[in-house]
Amino acid sequence: MTGWALRRALALPTVALALTACGEGSGGAVFSRPPVAVEQVEAHRIVDRILVTGELLAVNEASVAAEVDGRVTSILVEEGEAVEAGETVFEIDRERRQLEREDAQARLGEARARFEQQEAEAKRIRRLHASQTASDAQLDDAEAELRLARSQVVGARAKLGLAERAFRNSGVSAPFAGIVARRHVSSGEFIVPGTELFDLVSFDPVDIVFHVSERDSGRVALGQPLDVRVASCPDEVFRATITMISPRIDPRSRTLRVKARLENHDGKLRSGLFARADLGLSERSGVPMIPEGAILQRADGSVAFRLLGDDRVERLLLKPGVFRDGYVEVIEGIDVGDIVVVRGHARLIDGAAVEVRTPTGEAAVGALGDARTRE
Repeated sequence: MTGWALRRALALPTVALALTACGEGSGGAVFSRPPVAVEQVEAHRIVDRILVTGELLAVNEASVAAEVDGRVTSILVEEGEAVEAGETVFEIDRERRQLEREDAQARLGEARARFEQQEAEAKRIRRLHASQTASDAQLDDAEAELRLARSQVVGARAKLGLAERAFRNSGVSAPFAGIVARRHVSSGEFIVPGTELFDLVSFDPVDIVFHVSERDSGRVALGQPLDVRVASCPDEVFRATITMISPRIDPRSRTLRVKARLENHDGKLRSGLFARADLGLSERSGVPMIPEGAILQRADGSVAFRLLGDDRVERLLLKPGVFRDGYVEVIEGIDVGDIVVVRGHARLIDGAAVEVRTPTGEAAVGALGDARTRE
């Protein structure tokens, strides 16, 4: 017998045996329903402590710029020094501005004298015109000269106002009390309007700006106190008060912007520090929670299977919340009283038929009662 014939003879009994095995007791293909353990969704009471992270910001912070051109002739306050509101920090060629102001004052005096002279001349021409000694043309000329003289007075007064303003602006003062955080120019440097001169920051009081979730947005109110902690002072708790609540939820992050103010008399708090705010306790009742094992992580998010009728399951996309003692809050997707699969659901698909069991492996008929509230 050739090698090929020998291999064929050995293979035939194997094929026959396989066909017999498939046919014995099969009566065609039979697929059993996968057994699953189910549990009813219960209502829980959750007590949360609302902790948020924010950033400290100065209430007043400004970059002060020049409003006139000229050479920096004097710097009266250096970086890191404190200033009072209205205190002069920079002087920009004040002597030149003083001369311009005096020149404008002199020109205004000339314009007023010219106006008074022209006003007297116009009165004289009116009298002569009334006695028919002066012609209409002379009267018109006198009135026109008077209007011109009046306009020159107005123009000279405006120029004096600009000169006086320039003189005031040549002495750059602090708009509020604070600390000179940074100086941008040096003495002798020529600057133009708009050049940044120094940064001024006020550290007392300071604000903490933070965001709360959409779920907790109803638990903040104006005037509400809260505790604030910063890493630079780990053993201290600072008391703050909510002063601003945004009128709308951010559509992208689904959070609410909140601002609170705290005193900083000793200057320990600095703008830009990260801070943790404690808004206190939050209590919620009737919260649907399911066992942690009932949730599967899939590409489209957290999913679970809800029992429909006696033997069908429905695939649900969930929005989970907090974790408590092996249970997970379900914000969206499942309600109290629903029955969910807690075991045997790793390979289930939407609409699959199942054999329902309780978590102990018993038949589920009559084993699940009404929803219970766990306190």
